[in-house]
Amino acid sequence: MRVRHLRARLKGWGGVGAMAAACALAVVFALAVTCTGSGASQAGTQPAGHRTTKALTVDAARAADDCEAPEKQTLPPSRADGPAITAIKNRPGEKRKLVVGVDQNSYRWGYRDPNSGQYGRLEGFDIDLVHRIAEDILGDPDAVQFKAIPTDQRIPAIQDGRVDLVVRTMTINCSRLKDVAFSAPYFRTGQQVLAPKSSPVEGYDKTLANRRICTAKGSTAYAKLEEDRESGDLPASTDISTTVPNQLDCLVRLQLGEVDAVVNDGALAASQAAQDPAVELKGEAFTTEYYGVAMKKDADDLVRRVNQILVDFRQDTATGWQASYTKWLSATMDDDPSASRPPAPEYLRRS
Repeated sequence: MRVRHLRARLKGWGGVGAMAAACALAVVFALAVTCTGSGASQAGTQPAGHRTTKALTVDAARAADDCEAPEKQTLPPSRADGPAITAIKNRPGEKRKLVVGVDQNSYRWGYRDPNSGQYGRLEGFDIDLVHRIAEDILGDPDAVQFKAIPTDQRIPAIQDGRVDLVVRTMTINCSRLKDVAFSAPYFRTGQQVLAPKSSPVEGYDKTLANRRICTAKGSTAYAKLEEDRESGDLPASTDISTTVPNQLDCLVRLQLGEVDAVVNDGALAASQAAQDPAVELKGEAFTTEYYGVAMKKDADDLVRRVNQILVDFRQDTATGWQASYTKWLSATMDDDPSASRPPAPEYLRRS
């Protein structure tokens, strides 16, 4: 995965310094309204079409304990309402909104555009998907309460009921499947190294020896670095101690000279390289990962509904997945088939 360095420029942003300032401003004005919870565990009579959920949930739990393809460990799509969706729809008055955990500083994925109003409107590929889910469930694409959450708070926010969903470039993996449920994948990417163009770092290899690497706390990037250094696949002298709450903070650390390289999802790293022409992706992706929408483990009807929405999102050629990709991501990513088209979903089936 390579970056088209000359194609993507920030219009009116004045470089990444302005981006960092905008993110700081966004933190001050981040939406922090108390939510009523997803109600995913609320007891009640299951509607028609929901009776096989318990068996499928057992299958999903077993798959999480012994999974080789985590992106396939999800429930088949359905439009049927169940307790989780009913709880969302029954919220009173102004609280009748979908509560979603998102990022607000990942350029082109989920970020605040400082040119779009007093506080900056949330925009990006993930944000488009959130609006699509809200429109399908509540009939209004703007019936959303956004909650900006750091990388390492994505799972706790779901488990604590602070959000109904997390749509935040979240990789589906076996470890996370033990704590939350995921939709089918909506994007394919892989870990890559980001470093200054003048750096001797060539990729995820021996050139990282004696280098300081930055990752987001709680990210799959850090887990991979830790695993590979212990196994000897990463030089033992590589310093991986620098972790930050949000992945954009790594770019700032890199610009300040506090670290030598960043390891991040290639899709996110490409957007960072678009913000700063002095950095670039080094080498090829060294993992294969899939982003999914995360929900509570027992919110089976919500998982099924989101999977149905993703089916429709992929098939909608006018305003769906491809249109959103073209608008937000095509300028910073190569026309690699693995990135420029949605992954084909596979679902759990009863044996």
